[in-house]
Amino acid sequence: MLWLLEELGLEYELEVHRRHPTTMRAPPELRKIHPLGRAPIMVIDGEVLAESGAIIEHCVETFDDGKLAPKSGTADARRYRYWMHFAEGSMMAPLLVRLIFDKIKSAPLPFFIKPIASGIVKKVETNYTKPEIDNHLSFVESQLADRDFFAGDAFSSADIQMSYPVQAALSRGRSEVSTKNLTAWVARIRERPGYLAADARGGPSMGLG
Repeated sequence: MLWLLEELGLEYELEVHRRHPTTMRAPPELRKIHPLGRAPIMVIDGEVLAESGAIIEHCVETFDDGKLAPKSGTADARRYRYWMHFAEGSMMAPLLVRLIFDKIKSAPLPFFIKPIASGIVKKVETNYTKPEIDNHLSFVESQLADRDFFAGDAFSSADIQMSYPVQAALSRGRSEVSTKNLTAWVARIRERPGYLAADARGGPSMGLG
């Protein structure tokens, strides 16, 4: 969200809420802003906005001058809409499963339970998580074969939306899928002044990778 705000050239105030170190749940203070207590949350003129895709769409519709979304009715606009929904609707699901099962694998367990838990984690990783992540990476990689950005030749907020799941998938290093196009795309987005400004402002809390 910081990257989005920087790309839009908007002034903003950053408020960071740290997860509980043991439970990894959001602190109670966040529930005072939104009942689900989940980030990201943006407050604009007193209105609380949640869900990254919805926040991005609202900000682009309200504050953008045509730089971050393709012209309506074009092929680029159709691709833009697809990737805005694909990021969390498809690609994040197996990444979340992997995160949960990695936590199970590293959790303190009785010695007689640990081999069983490890076996379950390995089976899920082998039969579901890794194949699904590889499948998504392969598909996304192919879509960048003939264009520099997800919606077309121009950068858009679809690239902002896709940045987290793509970088999360690449950072785990468990795939044999070729990702040269994705790697080049990551290099391109990380050179953008808005990205660099957001990274400097938010630091590790930003989650850009």
